[in-house]
Amino acid sequence: MANTTSGTAVFDKNFSIDEIIEEAYERIGQQPMSGQEMKSARRSLNILFQEWANRGLHYWEVGNNSITLVDGQSEYTMYRSTSDGTSDATAIYGVDDVLEAVYRNSSSVDFPLTKISRSEYQALSNKTDEGTPTQYFVQRFIDKVTITLYLTPGSTEAGNFINFYYVKRIDDVGAYTNAADVPYRFVPCMCSGLAYHLSVKFAPQRTQELKLLYEDEFQRALAEDGSSSSSYITPKTYYPSV
Repeated sequence: MANTTSGTAVFDKNFSIDEIIEEAYERIGQQPMSGQEMKSARRSLNILFQEWANRGLHYWEVGNNSITLVDGQSEYTMYRSTSDGTSDATAIYGVDDVLEAVYRNSSSVDFPLTKISRSEYQALSNKTDEGTPTQYFVQRFIDKVTITLYLTPGSTEAGNFINFYYVKRIDDVGAYTNAADVPYRFVPCMCSGLAYHLSVKFAPQRTQELKLLYEDEFQRALAEDGSSSSSYITPKTYYPSV
């Protein structure tokens, strides 16, 4: 008689923060014996998630949302440091950067917007001109992200939307009973990364080998992340002049 399987595939969600910490400590040959050691590991795990943000886009942390346009208002604020405690009507939790945006009218027809740099926005001669927005400029501050539109929405555009995709911050670790805000593909490199960070503090003789293992695990997870699509490469053809 054939053996049965568990019938579940939820290990990443049942793998709590305290188990992640225990796994990482075991990899450096130790056991967390005190509350301070657990607290230290939780802090290191939060730092690890911030390091991942610096390494580039992770597709599970891409969100989609909309903001309602207001007559004569070109700048809109999206807070990223907290999920509550703000009076701004456009506040969207976790926004770290805006990837792409469209202007969406009342008929749900989208018109692509072009993302421009600070220098390009500064070079615009009349930033108060009103009309249908065609460009946007993003500023990233410590506690918020703002998006500035050009042209400034007028009365005709008021009530319509800017729909956008954005990079969302990975949730903080929080309670030890929480699950990590990480898909199963990144669980191996999360454990390896935390072990590497802990080794810097508690097992420096193993730091180099654990860093190599972490980087290897991270590259495999990063290669698996993303959305598969077809790519077509066409060689450039040159014709001799007659």
